[in-house]
Amino acid sequence: MQINNVFDNKNMVCIANTGCYYVYEHQKDLSVTPWDASRSYFMHEMNVRRRQVLCSLNGNSVKLQAGAMQWIAGNIQASSGVKGVGDFVGKMFKGAVTGESAAKPLYTGQGYMMLEPTYRHLLIEDVGAWGQGMVLDDGLFLACDAQIQESITRRRNVSSAVLGGEGLFNLCLSGQGYAVLESPVPRDELFEFVLNNEELRIDGNMAIAWSSTLQFTVETLTGNALGSAVSKEGFVNVYRGTGKVLMAPTLAGVMPSGNGPESTPTSSHGLGSTIAGSLFNA
Repeated sequence: MQINNVFDNKNMVCIANTGCYYVYEHQKDLSVTPWDASRSYFMHEMNVRRRQVLCSLNGNSVKLQAGAMQWIAGNIQASSGVKGVGDFVGKMFKGAVTGESAAKPLYTGQGYMMLEPTYRHLLIEDVGAWGQGMVLDDGLFLACDAQIQESITRRRNVSSAVLGGEGLFNLCLSGQGYAVLESPVPRDELFEFVLNNEELRIDGNMAIAWSSTLQFTVETLTGNALGSAVSKEGFVNVYRGTGKVLMAPTLAGVMPSGNGPESTPTSSHGLGSTIAGSLFNA
């Protein structure tokens, strides 16, 4: 099959390639109207651009977030990824608690498959490099190799679920292979912390992925309600152990307050919240 104006398209630049995944970035939106031209121009200048993943299959298989496929060229077969009623119920539960689709279709064969465009940034992660597994923030999964195992990680205590802004359950990927994630920020902005039996504290749910070997809790920064009230710091997400954490320094929804440094709606401040936190930390 001959495919024109894809690989030789000057407006689509391949910005990353690992495994069978290619990340393409549209340099400009060429189909704007006169009424949208100004907005599109400034979006381009601020790196707000459409990005897509191209999967090159040569007998291998990939799993996708449901509805992510845009077009397929070649001999590629799709299956639902559901093995029965019981499996479907289990996948529905996983999807409900992690923000992912209940079922992840499996595509196998030879050819090319392009995924739907997104304005989010696309990361290709080597899952095996995360050791026993990598835990994802809700809604980040886009695609992965078929041999990657999915499981649900549950918070180890009530405080991390109620106060951490991360939810009670998260999707955990493990095994050997690659996964594609939708990130709120580009890779160049991500902070990577490598812990060796150490501790990392983050004010708010800024971590987008962390090693499954790390223990995640939520605590007051000073260890007591009065100290937290005086310092004006409420709850912090604490990661302990050996592993690594990917953190976004900025997230959508973080707006200048007008009276000081930026604040994020996911952080918990104030005397009432710190008293509640001290009860959980007790």
